[in-house]
Amino acid sequence: MKERIITEERIGDYRRKLIQEEKSTATVEKYLRDVRAFFAFVGSAALTKELVMAYKQQLIERQYAVRSINSMLVSVNSLLEYLGRPDCRVKAIRQQRQIYCAEEKELTKAEYLRLLEAAKEKPQLRLIMETICGTGIRVSELRYFTVEAVRHGEVTVNCKAKTRTILLPKKLQKRLLDYARKNSIQSGAVFITRNGKPLNRSNIWAQMKQLCEEAGVRASKVFPHNLRKLFARTFYGFEKDIAKLADILGHSSIDTTRIYIMSTGTEHREKIERLGLVV
Repeated sequence: MKERIITEERIGDYRRKLIQEEKSTATVEKYLRDVRAFFAFVGSAALTKELVMAYKQQLIERQYAVRSINSMLVSVNSLLEYLGRPDCRVKAIRQQRQIYCAEEKELTKAEYLRLLEAAKEKPQLRLIMETICGTGIRVSELRYFTVEAVRHGEVTVNCKAKTRTILLPKKLQKRLLDYARKNSIQSGAVFITRNGKPLNRSNIWAQMKQLCEEAGVRASKVFPHNLRKLFARTFYGFEKDIAKLADILGHSSIDTTRIYIMSTGTEHREKIERLGLVV
């Protein structure tokens, strides 16, 4: 049956559908956030293609990044499909593939090392940053780093309906085991709160932001996902194997991995200048 309007009840049903499809918790939250923003726009109005197009235009006028708009539209189109209204779906904004990234957003290795130095009095946070940056995992995957897995030297991660194995560098394995021993963590998750529960991303994000001033790193660069991207760029710099990197990161598409390994505008300009074609 085609739904003419959106209701809280239907959004609840949509949420259960996403969970049944085994979407990750972060993905479900992201889709629902986008869907509720759309719901706030349409209210009790009947769904039409024109209404969805007006929402798309509003996002453009609010000057959201094209990538962000397209991501929101994916969520909205998914909801419309679920409601039996594929006729209301809208197209993504076409954009030429970006060939370099914004320099003010990318964390450098030197900045990462300064963050580690600033965290020397916070051993848990420092080791978390080294674990993410040293393996390329998502911050949500830290919970799979158990004492048992670390002892084995391999961590099995289940994310987005995929399973992959993370091999631990020997130095990181030793530091994780030393940390667990010093904090009397004999089994289960290595990174836990005082109540024994796994740390969540918001706690880690907030703690990292507190390091910015002492480390002399712009706050816009300091968040867990940028550590994962630094791993990706560093690995690719050594290996030049994008397919292998995609497997390590758990990407289904190499196009996603390409975004992670973009050079900065300065690096891109230097490469062009080295061509020596302007004499």
